[in-house]
Amino acid sequence: MTPADNPFADLSTLKVHFAHVAYQMEPRFKERNSGIGYFQTWDTGETVRRIPEADVFVVSGLWDNSLLDVATNLKYIQSIGAGFDQFPLDELRSRGIRLASARGVNSNAVSEHAMAMVLGLARHIHTGRDNQSKSFWRNMISDLSKREDELGGKTMLIVGLGTIGSRLARLAKAFDMRVIATKRDLNVSDTAADEIHPPSAVPELLPQADFVALTCPLTDETADMINAETLSLMKPSSYLVNVARGGCVDEVALLNALRNGDIAGAAIDHFKAEPLPADSPFWQQENVIITPHTGGETRMYEDNVIDILLENLGRLSRGETELLNQIV
Repeated sequence: MTPADNPFADLSTLKVHFAHVAYQMEPRFKERNSGIGYFQTWDTGETVRRIPEADVFVVSGLWDNSLLDVATNLKYIQSIGAGFDQFPLDELRSRGIRLASARGVNSNAVSEHAMAMVLGLARHIHTGRDNQSKSFWRNMISDLSKREDELGGKTMLIVGLGTIGSRLARLAKAFDMRVIATKRDLNVSDTAADEIHPPSAVPELLPQADFVALTCPLTDETADMINAETLSLMKPSSYLVNVARGGCVDEVALLNALRNGDIAGAAIDHFKAEPLPADSPFWQQENVIITPHTGGETRMYEDNVIDILLENLGRLSRGETELLNQIV
């Protein structure tokens, strides 16, 4: 591709459209002094109105497929999130629009969030907070099965040993846990996990686990992978920690397992329907920790996404075809 044929050859002619309801993408980008034009929209209406101006669209939750009908100048989408299941990949290809994910930007945040959930469940931090709100001082517990626990010697099953899962494995090993994991590519094994298995081994690994941590992407293979059948394979004393997509879990089956004592509890950062409806029975489950899809949020998030964006714009300006975290 010659410079004359490359719409990214002169980055100063581009307009980057950031669209997010909360993240401070525009002020963080301003500090980079990139010489590239930019603006941010904060809601659906404003996004629809201004997207015709955009050459580059940096977006996650405000994405809607109908935007393609008015995004007449769009050439490249940078997802603000690691997931990309909301984008119509075939349609983007047919329109010549590139797409890259933000995979890896939240690996520290999500792995630490998952480990915090594990510690919270083991140490009953959630019930302590509930009791605090009631000004209730709980007495010591005689029943060993209901008492707080230590992590040393416990087994964590990590489903999806990617960037997040690999770091979670290192954190778990720091607490002297045994770590078993599943990974699609067994040839890539630079990890702290004690054992690595193919995804098909999940049913045989579940009975070994004290904590089952989902750090996998949502695919046809992982959709509802935690269901009535797989929950029945877990130990009654075990916990589920989901920092992956809510679609990986059959929520009706999970709720039944929690109510029936088939598993000890769960910590969930993502549900199929968000925000979680006020009448959801999950709110009332004492053996559940809920966080509002904040596992990836830190004060570094915007800058981490912008790092990927600028790297890819640099590649495109040089006429390179391979993007960092390329999807399309």
